[in-house]
Amino acid sequence: MNDIFIEQLVKKKRKVKDRIIFIVTLLLVILIPVLFIVLAKMQILIAYFIYIAFFLLLFGVWLVWFIRTNQNVEYEYQMVQEVIVVSKITAKRKRKEIVKIDVKLFDRLAKAKDDSVKNLNFMKVYEACADFSDEENTYYAVYQHPAYGRTALFFTPNEKILNAMKPYLKKDIVLKLFYNR
Repeated sequence: MNDIFIEQLVKKKRKVKDRIIFIVTLLLVILIPVLFIVLAKMQILIAYFIYIAFFLLLFGVWLVWFIRTNQNVEYEYQMVQEVIVVSKITAKRKRKEIVKIDVKLFDRLAKAKDDSVKNLNFMKVYEACADFSDEENTYYAVYQHPAYGRTALFFTPNEKILNAMKPYLKKDIVLKLFYNR
């Protein structure tokens, strides 16, 4: 039997919330040291506050860099035989395995644009997709997790990953997903 190993990287798109956090942080990094320098020049505070402002600026530059790079998130899907492993990679520095599940355990696998997903209740939801609002390319899988119960995984697999899953999925899922029956 041939071993199956397929992997895919999906870059998560930045949301409006991420941009707002970056802009607010950048403004604070600029305004706080400037405020310290102005107060020191007006001799309201002691002149040593200029040094404090300089170190706050250095720390702020590092903080802005850290926040911005931590907003760079990628998801890696690995299909090894009948097991799919989904990992989250943050800033190309930190990797965390989110889900490791046997594809045979999927009760449902469909596109997220399917209206029936809105009527389902889940105890745990894993979001590992490029853009949650892009329902055309986003799929969801429903399965029973031993600890959490009914669980959903939202992800954005390519055709290779889907075709690698095909032999291990339940027949009714294959008919609905690949043959529209």
